[in-house]
Amino acid sequence: MMELQAIGVQHPAVRQVQHIQNNTAPNRYKLFVAEGLWAHNMLLEAGAPIDTFFWCPEAIYADEAHRRAEEIAARADRSFRISLRTLEKISERDKPDGLLSLAALPRWGVDDLRFGRTALVLVADGLEIPGNLGTLIRSLDACGADCLVLTNRKTRLTHPKVIRASQGTILTVPTVEFEQTADAVGWLRRHRFTVLLADTDEAVNYRRADYSGRTALVVGSERYGIGKEWYGHGFQRVAVPMLGSGDSLNVSVSASVLLYEARARKSDW
Repeated sequence: MMELQAIGVQHPAVRQVQHIQNNTAPNRYKLFVAEGLWAHNMLLEAGAPIDTFFWCPEAIYADEAHRRAEEIAARADRSFRISLRTLEKISERDKPDGLLSLAALPRWGVDDLRFGRTALVLVADGLEIPGNLGTLIRSLDACGADCLVLTNRKTRLTHPKVIRASQGTILTVPTVEFEQTADAVGWLRRHRFTVLLADTDEAVNYRRADYSGRTALVVGSERYGIGKEWYGHGFQRVAVPMLGSGDSLNVSVSASVLLYEARARKSDW
């Protein structure tokens, strides 16, 4: 059995987990909480930096989890042993399985990305609901999109609901952010993207849009839609037809429809 320093609920490392979960302190290194065997397998596969590992052997029953604990402890900058009581204080799971870490999200720079001639990216403007953002990232991974672009961000990428909804794909989908929408527009133009705005007003059916070349799909918040800064550039508006009594789809659903339509056209499905 590993020999690690035992700490309790008052230790600064444990308090840090609580601050990150509750967003009650600055998080300059973009740390997030990873829990359970599956999440730690994702960390190891993605090569994600692990800042702090918390090990509770009393909660571990699977042999694989014991083996993974040793691998994670070797990778982490620091590792601690905690009691079941302490684990239950910081875990957001009903039945924690003894593995919990603070890990860092990858950092991508806008100048680091390279695009092929049929590249596909999604711009998420002003998204407010963490679960929707995580689902978007999962959809980007599923359809083989090149990256996620964030503008006017309203929710933190390290939110537990973003991490869970992404099913770990937040570790592998390149994500870049622009403080100013104008900078994002200029960047997309420099990289020769055709920009399509998801908007039901004065829009064409999404099946009639041109997805050849490089495509950037822009979606907005469910409450306010796409920010006004995206208009006035001559970008085409596209819409998914609504055939029932509702006037719109959930943003993660509509984005997935558009992403797969673009992927189908680019891949000649």
